[in-house]
Amino acid sequence: MNCPFCKHPESKVIDSRDSQDGEIIRRRRECEKCGERFTTYEHVEEVLPAVIKKDGRREAFERNKILQGMRKACEKRPISVATLEACADRIVKSIQELGLSEIESPTIGEKVMEELHSLDEVAYVRFASVYRSFKDINEFMKELKDLLGKQK
Repeated sequence: MNCPFCKHPESKVIDSRDSQDGEIIRRRRECEKCGERFTTYEHVEEVLPAVIKKDGRREAFERNKILQGMRKACEKRPISVATLEACADRIVKSIQELGLSEIESPTIGEKVMEELHSLDEVAYVRFASVYRSFKDINEFMKELKDLLGKQK
């Protein structure tokens, strides 16, 4: 692991802790050259399906893309990074449990929307507006009415 401060390749582990679910290990490290401390996270890399995009292209599944989309939708909302990480973990786990070698991107988008719907309604609507490519205000209003109808 290269030091993020001086890029030196050698560091020593000062402390290791399991995450709450035991699937990620948090390590505090100290650079052997500059002495700066930094944190790394270690997790098992699991095989994930290829993603079939709307135009038919196939690309590797990237958890980070899910997280980036959720972060964007949750900007300026009272949602912690840890909460978003946990949501992304649940989405990835549910996709892995399907046992597919390929998955269509709309399936992933729907799973993200389910998580956001239960997490924060504003973030849900933000994500849905981009994901579903609302053409006009009427489509946006329909989604809001559906959301309000589910609340009652």
